[in-house]
Amino acid sequence: MKPPAVLAPLLAASTWRRGVFLLLGGVLALPYALLAVTFAQLLTQQAVPRALVLALLAVAAGIAAVPVFLDGPRALEIAAARSLLGVDLPDPAPGHSTDRETRLRSALWVALHLVSGGLVVAALFSAVPMALAFIAHQAGLDTGLTADDRFGPFDGRNTGWLSVAGVVVLVALGYAVAGLGALAASMAPVLLGPAESERVAALEARAARLAGRNRLARELHDSVGHALTVTTLQAGAARQVLDRDPEFVRRALTAIEEVGRTAMDDLDHVLGLLRETGGGTAVPAPQRTLADLDRLLAETRAAGLPVEARHSGDLVDLPAVVSREGYRIVQEGLTNAARYGRGPVTVRVDAGPDALELELVNALGPVRRSGLGRGGRGLDGMRERVLLLGGRLTAGPDADRWRIRARLPLEGTR
Repeated sequence: MKPPAVLAPLLAASTWRRGVFLLLGGVLALPYALLAVTFAQLLTQQAVPRALVLALLAVAAGIAAVPVFLDGPRALEIAAARSLLGVDLPDPAPGHSTDRETRLRSALWVALHLVSGGLVVAALFSAVPMALAFIAHQAGLDTGLTADDRFGPFDGRNTGWLSVAGVVVLVALGYAVAGLGALAASMAPVLLGPAESERVAALEARAARLAGRNRLARELHDSVGHALTVTTLQAGAARQVLDRDPEFVRRALTAIEEVGRTAMDDLDHVLGLLRETGGGTAVPAPQRTLADLDRLLAETRAAGLPVEARHSGDLVDLPAVVSREGYRIVQEGLTNAARYGRGPVTVRVDAGPDALELELVNALGPVRRSGLGRGGRGLDGMRERVLLLGGRLTAGPDADRWRIRARLPLEGTR
């Protein structure tokens, strides 16, 4: 049986949770109330010097106000508002110093919580017994008073309204608690919400997490994607000459084994980073740089893709970050050429005094000619690597050829 519509807000689970939140404020307000009563009594006693009482009152008020402005109560209030009021509030930024505005807003919230909670507790201890006494009297229960002096002016003709008054008091108290809870839920984001500096810190932390995830995704895509492409080509070529060229098959299997081990090293590194915790130790990163360019070209040639390479400058002396990103760009370019292109690939690597220039050119394959395959994770990963170093990248068809050009500045990366 559904409850009457007028009682539905009072029976909602959110109302009861918010009532518990207000009661917690009343419990926290009890020490402050006892302190106020104690000093009020001292001020009314002539035997105690008023100046001494006022001095003690100032000291006690200062001590009582200190916790309100600390970071700990704010964190507790945020947790309570999130679980009891149902408000989505972020945790305070760890290690972040709270500014004055945030402390003042937090102090105002704590004060309002204590005052509203104290009012609710006072109402419960006064209005509820009175309402229950009204209802009990109407029901003919023994209230401890005689029939003549139970409620003074009320007689047998008007006591019928006592139960109605009791129910109205209880319902009004319930609505008051529901209203105060709803008001607290609406004010919590304003007074407990993050400050501007905390929002900036949260956005920076989120950007760092996303950048880390994107970096791991690029590493997985480039290294594992290249390995799968090479092994697929090697396996396909070996299958075609299995009966008539066992030596080629042996070389292909050896190349597949080497490429697979390299990909496993990269995969172990990425999985180690994903499993790393605050106190854990990350797996050492495999440093694939342009110093390993010859090995990369040899693996690609062994997969059956002709590669013509030329490079100038000292590739060993390049900054580590530029050399790593340059290696991944060349690796992804060769992977795309094997997947979507045809014919030989021309690779040019020039390490100049100011920048590293990379160029990969190959004939357009059927997929490229049809207009498909113009984008994807590979090219997006290249662009992200280049942009992070402040460089430039162009990739697309040039006449009947697919050309990738990248320029990575060396200034500020050493």
